[in-house]
Amino acid sequence: MNARAQADEVVHALLDAWNARDLDGFSAQLTDDVYWHDLGMMHPPAVGRAAVRQFAETTLRAFPDFQYDMRGPICLAADGNSCMVPWTISATHTGQLDPPGLAPTGRRVRFDGLDYLVLSHGRVARIETRFDPAEPIEQLLGVRLRPGAATWQERSLVLLQRLVAAWIRARDRRLPRTAA
Repeated sequence: MNARAQADEVVHALLDAWNARDLDGFSAQLTDDVYWHDLGMMHPPAVGRAAVRQFAETTLRAFPDFQYDMRGPICLAADGNSCMVPWTISATHTGQLDPPGLAPTGRRVRFDGLDYLVLSHGRVARIETRFDPAEPIEQLLGVRLRPGAATWQERSLVLLQRLVAAWIRARDRRLPRTAA
């Protein structure tokens, strides 16, 4: 089987198992020492099948209707050992998110991102999930985290940043210099 066909098969098996809530099938697509860093994780990256499965279980408890849809083709690296998967996630927050213990909001989210997957011997060895975390946070909380241009909120944030920057510079001037 060529690298493109193998990557396609592994990625589709992984996503199909995830969307079917088949965590045994999902885990079977991973290496024993898989590493997963997702910006949505509240804690350090998950390392190993057990830690990845725990993250998946936590996610599915908090978002039982979680759906992961590919929104474009898999982009395979020339060496066939890694690929990018563009996706759209949609889910409703109906369960508590543990850790850290975030209460369900009942709100639905929909946002786009990319997964960078490293493949090894026909399995996924590394997943790096990248997306703009402000999108789902704004949707779940019903608030805008990023102010519009030239609004009083933007001016307030700029003022706050300038005050903090001045405080940091003043604090740093007071700290004793250490010899290099």
